[in-house]
Amino acid sequence: MGEFRRDLLPDAAGYFEAQGLKLMGRGPWRTTTCEFHGGKSMRVNVKNGAWVCMNCGARGGDVLAYQRAATGQDFVAAARALGAYVDNGKPDQTQTRPTPLPARAALEVLHFESQLVATAAANVAHGIQLGVNDHMRLLKAAGRIDFVARMFN
Repeated sequence: MGEFRRDLLPDAAGYFEAQGLKLMGRGPWRTTTCEFHGGKSMRVNVKNGAWVCMNCGARGGDVLAYQRAATGQDFVAAARALGAYVDNGKPDQTQTRPTPLPARAALEVLHFESQLVATAAANVAHGIQLGVNDHMRLLKAAGRIDFVARMFN
């Protein structure tokens, strides 16, 4: 039981940097890496928290939308994680989770990540040993595939 308080959302620049994103540029819109497909094409607004990937189409209007998209949390869980949900004795208002990617962009992410996984599998089948960076990238690919799958369930 509680209430969402937009005024308690964290500062956008601080939030995105805490997520490990390096914000480049000046002005309200900064460029960073898109964690949904791996390219350096995401733009974030450090004033209001809006974000959009110019490549895969992932987008949202504030840091709460990013938190939900990046973690798969529902509205209340994401608001709580960001400290923007306060208990006040009222029942929780369940909200539906929007998909941060259009279906076409989700298919493109799945295609890209599955090609990477298939290439790694072929290399292993031919006796090529994967390095630590390869292992990390495969884990990231698996996470992105899982994220897209959960997004449409």
